[in-house]
Amino acid sequence: MKDQLSRKNKKISPSITLAITAKAKKMKADGIDVVSFGAGEPDFNTPEHIRAAAVDAMEKGCTGYTAASGLPDLKQAICDKLKNDNDLIYKPENIVISNGAKHSLFNTLQAICNPGDEVIVPVPYWVSYPELVKLADATPILVETSEEEGFKYTKESLLKAINENTKAIILNSPNNPTGTVYTEDELKDIAEIAVKNNIFIISDEIYEKLIYDGKHVSIASLGEDIKKLTIVINGMSKAYAMTGWRIGYLAADKEIVSIINNIQSHATSNPNTIAQYASIAALKGDQEPINKMIEAFVGRRNYMVEKINTIDGISCRMPEGAFYVMVNISKLIGKTFNGFTINGSMDFAEYLLQNVNVAVIPGVAFGADHYIRLSYATSLENIEEGLKRIEKAIQ
Repeated sequence: MKDQLSRKNKKISPSITLAITAKAKKMKADGIDVVSFGAGEPDFNTPEHIRAAAVDAMEKGCTGYTAASGLPDLKQAICDKLKNDNDLIYKPENIVISNGAKHSLFNTLQAICNPGDEVIVPVPYWVSYPELVKLADATPILVETSEEEGFKYTKESLLKAINENTKAIILNSPNNPTGTVYTEDELKDIAEIAVKNNIFIISDEIYEKLIYDGKHVSIASLGEDIKKLTIVINGMSKAYAMTGWRIGYLAADKEIVSIINNIQSHATSNPNTIAQYASIAALKGDQEPINKMIEAFVGRRNYMVEKINTIDGISCRMPEGAFYVMVNISKLIGKTFNGFTINGSMDFAEYLLQNVNVAVIPGVAFGADHYIRLSYATSLENIEEGLKRIEKAIQ
């Protein structure tokens, strides 16, 4: 029976982040006082006016199918947003609305990749990037980035990774898991390389609104040549605290969009209709809830970074965006605490969960085994308590 199952899909790895988050939730359900730094979602409720729009849509009977690629009014709202926020001119025919930004990424890779193609992925990477590339019958080419250089691609590292099989470069700014934000000059360098070598850019901008230092620049805004090669990925989850509503979207050249429309029409049909109406309200309505969320995240980030860098044995850089901190645990590798030897990030995560009831995401999930990821999408009280426990665990 085993040999009859999909060889390709048997090679897909499970999500370590989801597994650890699930384990921490079970411990909490069992009455254990767990502090979790695993969350990949804002700890705020979806703003009231967005929830009200969903109820209104249901009351009006707007509960049937929409076009497979999404509501025309939502596509127009997205076009308006891209123009106003990102200086990008797209028509509704360039937009596909999907079941979350992850679905948009999946569709994109399915549309552009063929067997033998290579897709460049930065390390540390968001856990799903390499697996999504493999699902598209392509090969992920992992390009190491360094903490000293802000966890960013360099011209040298990109040029070294490019060959005749290179189909696309995945760009994630602001970045999960590092919080890195690329500057306009850095994006110009990447754009120049992409245009010269005729390589697609898959620009994942899902954390776009959550920037605390600098500003967000979409690489597609740097000229018509790079815009034609760029697939812009975004969604409602992070900016509007709408993770469970599952609405993502992409903007791309018409030829790519046409293929994606066909894929989605057979794979899922339209994304959730009620969530689409709520998304129109989110994009067109009051943006003040985002500002309040950012204000809270800044305070948490500053406290977390300052505290981590006072704890002997661990350190971190200041992230410019998203809501994650990559903590360097290199100095702990090989050490033993309470009879528990730390050989890598998985060991350290297990040690913290078992001994001080703190859940963190091991860096090995992101291809960076000498790090752990902490999310500050949790209350300041939780952050204070959790870091106090981590400090106690490694004293």
